[in-house]
Amino acid sequence: MKTYSELFAVREFRNLFVANCAGIAAHTTSALALGSLTLAVTGSAALTALSMFGAPLAGVVGSFTLLSAADSLPPRRALTIAALVALAGTATQTIPGLPIGVRLAVILLVAYIGSIVGGARWSLLNAILPPGGYVLARSTMNASVGVMQIAGFGTGGLLLVWLTPYQVFAIATVLRALAAATTWFGLRERQARAADRASTARTMRVNRQLWADRGCRALYLNLWLPSGLVVGCEALFLPYAGDRAGFLFAAGALGMLTGDVVVGRFLSPAARRRCVQPLRFLLPLPYLAFLLHPGLRWAMVLALVASVGFAASLPLQEWLLDRCPPDAHGQVLGLQQNGMMTAQAVFAALAGVLADVLPTHRAVSLIAFLSLAATLLLTRGLRHARPTQRQVVTIVAPAPAGT
Repeated sequence: MKTYSELFAVREFRNLFVANCAGIAAHTTSALALGSLTLAVTGSAALTALSMFGAPLAGVVGSFTLLSAADSLPPRRALTIAALVALAGTATQTIPGLPIGVRLAVILLVAYIGSIVGGARWSLLNAILPPGGYVLARSTMNASVGVMQIAGFGTGGLLLVWLTPYQVFAIATVLRALAAATTWFGLRERQARAADRASTARTMRVNRQLWADRGCRALYLNLWLPSGLVVGCEALFLPYAGDRAGFLFAAGALGMLTGDVVVGRFLSPAARRRCVQPLRFLLPLPYLAFLLHPGLRWAMVLALVASVGFAASLPLQEWLLDRCPPDAHGQVLGLQQNGMMTAQAVFAALAGVLADVLPTHRAVSLIAFLSLAATLLLTRGLRHARPTQRQVVTIVAPAPAGT
């Protein structure tokens, strides 16, 4: 599968794409509304940031408890459950007078459910598409996430000029309902990939087996740490550029979109393997130039070029799937997603701490240096993860009682 027309000719992919776009649009508009409401009620910048960006931290809990649900439940059922929980959570936010603590608990619960079954969405791509379609499909989904985030935040900002946060929550609820309906009616039910029931024991057993394999371990660390640190650089755009920070975010989004399109659509599997190392180093290197305190235009160029490097995650995920058995793909990709989101949240906080004690441009370049150092240190481990040296991880079930 090499073209977008071939990709969107697959009915189930179209429906999965629409459901994902509706869910992201609902998330961004409701996050903006919740942040606005939290700031108005509490006056706390910390609580406002937590309400808007703290939800991915629930993925840490998900990764160590019921992440195996992504494989133990039929995928359509798993994704529909997550969509319905998100629908109920967003509908709850429309209630006036609800305490902020309850609102934060609701978003964390929604994020937790999403974290344990979210991997089913990405592993489903392999089931509904012909062999070799994963990278193009994942890059297309990545691009749609960026576009819908920009559109969601932009539209949400405009809506809050005319509407109350509760009315914006109501609009987001409609989008959540669209996502749930499209998921249930637009996807064909399939059997669960794993025979075992979802449990903390299975989750931890598979996690340990994945982490014990040095190839998988190297891939996870490369997918989490360097890019997470670069997101820390991006977290300083607002203190760096003030009210013009939107130009930097837009430039970064354009660079990410460009990388995903080029790598996902135009490169052959062999070319994707060759571009992994250049893209990994492209990600942190431009941000080192922030040490020179570039003006806005040059900073935009640097952010655009660096963000192309995020596309290294596409072939790395492809290697990860090649290395792991199909009956664990949901958990494999869920762990990758949860770890990535957690790393981004942690390193964004670290960047903020550094920017409180250093000039912002120096904090950006220091975080970039840490990302480059992580990239260098983790390069050797990728030798054990290349497809030519692939060793499929064996997921061992526990022995029956009495044996």
